[in-house]
Amino acid sequence: MAPKPKYARVLLKVSGEALMGQGGFGIDTGTVERIAADVKEAVEAGTQICMVIGGGNIFRGLAGAAKGIDRATADYMGMLATVMNALAMQATLERNGLPSRVQSAIPMSTVCEPYIRRRAIRHMEKGRVVIFAAGTGNPFFTTDTAAALRAAEMTCDAMLKATQVDGVYSADPKKYPDATRYESLSYHEVLARDLAVMDASAISLSRENGIPILVFSLQDKGALAKVLRGDGRATIIEEK
Repeated sequence: MAPKPKYARVLLKVSGEALMGQGGFGIDTGTVERIAADVKEAVEAGTQICMVIGGGNIFRGLAGAAKGIDRATADYMGMLATVMNALAMQATLERNGLPSRVQSAIPMSTVCEPYIRRRAIRHMEKGRVVIFAAGTGNPFFTTDTAAALRAAEMTCDAMLKATQVDGVYSADPKKYPDATRYESLSYHEVLARDLAVMDASAISLSRENGIPILVFSLQDKGALAKVLRGDGRATIIEEK
């Protein structure tokens, strides 16, 4: 008998860049397929899952603003990119036999549901994966902040940040091989050391609502289920 997951309901935050795989732009279907398989394994083990996916593989608001588009417009363009990623993830999850729903903070009823908190909770209770798209629906907020907000609204037990490395380091381990890996950190330590895990508003929001953040690698197959059981390799950020 498989061990019971440690967390009953979680929010999984995936960066848009993660969906590129080894490419430089767009969506790599093999990578999306692997993430979907991991999510299915975790749901079948008994965890309710909702997701937020970034849009950086298609368009980044800050980069657009730097090229002359006003920041609010660039951020709205980035939000639309997250809807495209959410629909790609939904299609892949359902092809793998896992029912899912996309809820967008910017209403677009032709392609997905509007964000409705109670409906999202009901979907998860019925075993569906809910993918929250279009960030918070407001410019000047990142998808990290949107993830922290939705995790609080959904009363999640934890927020899982899927990255390219197996936790939080003192510096980018790909550039600095001698960087220190942290097994655990407090919210305050992350903010005080200016560690580039999530933006400060997302960390603060998680701290206020007592939601631990687990940072783990997206590269290892089955890593999500292991982290949810409490025996995976991850850095945990929580109040100490």
